[in-house]
Parts: sequence; structure tokens; C-alpha cells
Amino acid sequence: MNKLAIVGCGRLGAIVANAVADGLLPEYELVGLFSRTTERAVGLAVELATKGVKCKVCGSLEELLALGPDYLVEAASPACMKAITLPTLAAGCNIVTLSIGAFADDDFYAEATEAARKAGKRIYLASGATGGFDVLRTATLMGGATAQFFNEKGPNALRGTAVYEDSLQTEQKVVFRGTAKEAIAQFPTRVNVTVAASRASVGPENMQVTMQSSPYFRGDTQRVEIRNSEVRAVVDIYSATPAIAAWSVVAVLQNITSPIVF
Repeated sequence: MNKLAIVGCGRLGAIVANAVADGLLPEYELVGLFSRTTERAVGLAVELATKGVKCKVCGSLEELLALGPDYLVEAASPACMKAITLPTLAAGCNIVTLSIGAFADDDFYAEATEAARKAGKRIYLASGATGGFDVLRTATLMGGATAQFFNEKGPNALRGTAVYEDSLQTEQKVVFRGTAKEAIAQFPTRVNVTVAASRASVGPENMQVTMQSSPYFRGDTQRVEIRNSEVRAVVDIYSATPAIAAWSVVAVLQNITSPIVF
């Protein structure tokens, strides 16, 4: 039985935790929760207890790692991912992360890679709200690949960012063009998928990203296109809510223990 810990107890972390409680991850025992907002962790623990799953609410990462987890699911933020990666690996724990935006930083990417290699552990990048990492990697390996990413959001999803303006409520507009590295710098918690797709293919500085705001649009459209001299592939996904991101973590955890890996 693999011990599992979760960092980040919002909606996405709760989906993963409930997947354990609902029997979708029978090879895992959920041992601990840690969240910046302790009340969320406590609330999730109470919910899980009604399903017969008892786990510890921890007040720090150190307390969480002291439980000896084999896998840690990170569902918090890129800043959190940067803070927890090295100590988690050093503690002998693998990581499954949704905050892939942290890896737009080449120095951190290299440091995390070396730390994982030294510890004999792995960092699993969940696909989040996009997908097709296998074909992206394959097309890139063939050589000469270029890649583009298109993201469509509703204007309310952009509130609190530098690009938001009231006119977006009635006007369709391209609000960002640039690389995946530039996109995650401007939208730290909103475009992790662009970094994920870029790391699976041409890299954050080479993945071209376009973000469009559309009035009355709800959810997210993520469309990544990669091409070389022999292949053109398009992965086009619409998601009404962010829930697909959490379920991609469940899929990763299932693959880790499955005798057949998709």
C-alpha cells in the first residue's frame, strides 16, 4: 500500500482525496493533508471521515513529510510547488503536480530534475486541462517541430489580471500573445497547461501562446497544435470547470500502480 499525502485542499485536492475514499485508488492510503488555509484541510478531513477515511491534518510540510508518504499530490500553486519540491524529494517522496507553471523557470526545472535523480524519485506532471503529451513528445523527438497553444476564457476568469477591462464583457479580444514562459509570468495560476504542453514538446520559450477573451463564455478551451515535416497533430479540449485537472491526477496515480500503462 502506497502512502499518499495532499498539499492544497481546495476543489482539486478534494477531488483527488475523494477518489481515494470512493475506492478509485485502492493501492493508496491517504495519510495526511496540508493546506495554506487550515480550515479547508480540516473540512476535507471531516468529509473524508464520513466515508471511513481517516487522515491527519498537518500544520506544516515538515509534519506532513514526517508521515512518510510515498507520493505527494500538489494542488496549490506554482509558488507552493517551488517551495515544496526539494524538501519533498529529499524526504524520499515522489511528487504528482498540477502547478506545472513552476517549471517555466529553467533553473528550477534543472534543479528539480537533479534533485529527483539524486533521490531516486520522480516528479509526475499531470496533464491538467489539456492532454496529448505522448504525441507532443513523439512529434518533437522526430525533429523540426513547432508548436502553438490557444486558450479561450470568459472575461470573468481574467478579473484581477493586468489584461482585464470592462469592455471584455461585450467584446471578443485577444488579450495575450507571447511564449509559454511569458504567459505563466503574467498569469501565474491560470495557464499551467501551456507550460505542461511546452515541457512535453518544444519548451516554454518556444511554445507560442494566444489567449482570447470571449463575452458570455464559460470554462476553458485549450488547443495545442504541433507540426513537423511529417506530422500535424491538434489536441482540442473544452472544459466547463477545472475538475478535469484533478481527475488527470487520479489517472496518473492509477498509471503508477497499474500493470498496463496508458
